[in-house]
Amino acid sequence: MNKLIGNAPRHPGLWTDSAAKDVCPTSQVITQSTQSQGRQEMQQLAPELARLSLEGRWIVLISPPNIGLKSTLAQAGVRMDRVLLVHAKDEVETLWAMEKALTNGTSSAVLCWTNELDPRDKRRLALVAKNAVALGVIFENVNAHSHASAFAVRPELSHTLRGASPLH
Repeated sequence: MNKLIGNAPRHPGLWTDSAAKDVCPTSQVITQSTQSQGRQEMQQLAPELARLSLEGRWIVLISPPNIGLKSTLAQAGVRMDRVLLVHAKDEVETLWAMEKALTNGTSSAVLCWTNELDPRDKRRLALVAKNAVALGVIFENVNAHSHASAFAVRPELSHTLRGASPLH
């Protein structure tokens, strides 16, 4: 019983699925405060989502508002058969669904719409981000949208996969 069989490491903590971790080497979780319910940010992300949809894994949209996402994604060339809509009943279920979608290895991108996150939820998502195998984007303050003529869009969102500010 004490003999090492084959090349397996002795410590169970070293038994990891390296293939799943290499699926998306640029995985990160980004929070984005929005005043347009994510409409403008989605237009910026749509080309990248189209590229990710060609990988054959899911693009998961969790609790999206009705802002015409289907037409935005279709016009950008996103494979609509790779888009999975999740309608959560509350904030707790929304964050749980995001956590599972980010870490299960079947998603290439997970986008979530929610109210402002409290520090506890931000810390939880920061821990999830360490094990994420997909790009994650959280649109905060969805219900606090205004109808101003010029929306403030953070410039780093356009570089989400190339060094934007990850969730801390």
